[in-house]
Amino acid sequence: MDPKFNEIATSVENEIFKVVFFPDRIYHSQYLNATRSPRYRYNVQEVRSYLDFIVLKGEVYLDGQFLSNFLRVEYKSSRLVEQTRERKRLIKDELIAWIRVLPDDANNIAEGRVKLTYCPWTDAFQAEIWETLEPPENSYHDFQVLDQMGYNRPITRLRQFNPALRDIKSLRRLELAFRESDRDLPTGYQISDNNACWDNAYLRSHQEPRTQEPSSSQNTIEDQNYLINFQRGWFLQTQDIQPVRYRNAMMDDENPDRRDDNVIDMRWIVQRELGGSMVFFHEVTIPPGKVEGTHQHIGSEELYFITEGEGIAYMRVGDDPATDNYPTVERDVMGLGKRQFKELPVKPGSVIFTKSGGMHGIRNPNSQPLKFVAFLYHTV
Repeated sequence: MDPKFNEIATSVENEIFKVVFFPDRIYHSQYLNATRSPRYRYNVQEVRSYLDFIVLKGEVYLDGQFLSNFLRVEYKSSRLVEQTRERKRLIKDELIAWIRVLPDDANNIAEGRVKLTYCPWTDAFQAEIWETLEPPENSYHDFQVLDQMGYNRPITRLRQFNPALRDIKSLRRLELAFRESDRDLPTGYQISDNNACWDNAYLRSHQEPRTQEPSSSQNTIEDQNYLINFQRGWFLQTQDIQPVRYRNAMMDDENPDRRDDNVIDMRWIVQRELGGSMVFFHEVTIPPGKVEGTHQHIGSEELYFITEGEGIAYMRVGDDPATDNYPTVERDVMGLGKRQFKELPVKPGSVIFTKSGGMHGIRNPNSQPLKFVAFLYHTV
């Protein structure tokens, strides 16, 4: 790391920006499997994370000589633990990861499964997939590392991944899903895919503007896996992104605001590429006279930032005590019936921030479009 970062991050005026320069987790070399022996060194080129898991890619050196490219997967399993408990089973010491590698060259796309074993150093299930397990010519593996190598071992190899791993810089994306082990412990009975619990981005999908028909199922892409993207930056023009259209969004059939022409537009700017617990960043356009229904967030938070136009936002009574002096109205909440809301005037620069358990919605009673950007992320 460039030593200049030490000066930047320790100056008083930049104290708050430490998060820009340093990760929240410190990556000690002891976390990596081959560092049991001082003969091995890793060059970690990229690290990406999403919720419960982390993926690293890079190079391994033995005695200063290049040995192999590698992928490392670490998985904390909190979602999978909850699912297996519902089946009255326990996770124990091993899991299975399904991985699809998506390099620049489509001919080298491949998928496979790898066993993840529990590692107390990281408090996670993990495995490293190396391009080769063979030592360089006229060299040999240290016994401490050799003991970890092989099929279903912490350091393993998937032959079908070799073309993608060979050019590690062109390996841009991975898709992943996680399942419990293929055998129940201590009973030992086999657990088939159909009977197994999976963490495959539970009910996750993303939106694509495949048709301008409002609320068409063609625009919802069922992913059934997580995406890790090693691209380092994006330059986007929102006006170049076609919106997905929704009729009577966040409304039940009996909602009095429902109308055939109550259609709003959402430009899905960034979705699966986001890391951490972020789900999406999008721009919403509420045309004149249209409404996005009031709804409650459970286990997620959302922030609206108004960028254009004026309108009325709704926040449930008591969610923000600072709104007590605003008018109170009754609104239909999707799936929950009628509730009391504060009616809040919004304009460019207004922010509606809703925590888990909170309720919100928005209306455009005016003659010009109302636009806002929204960030949504998981809180658990």
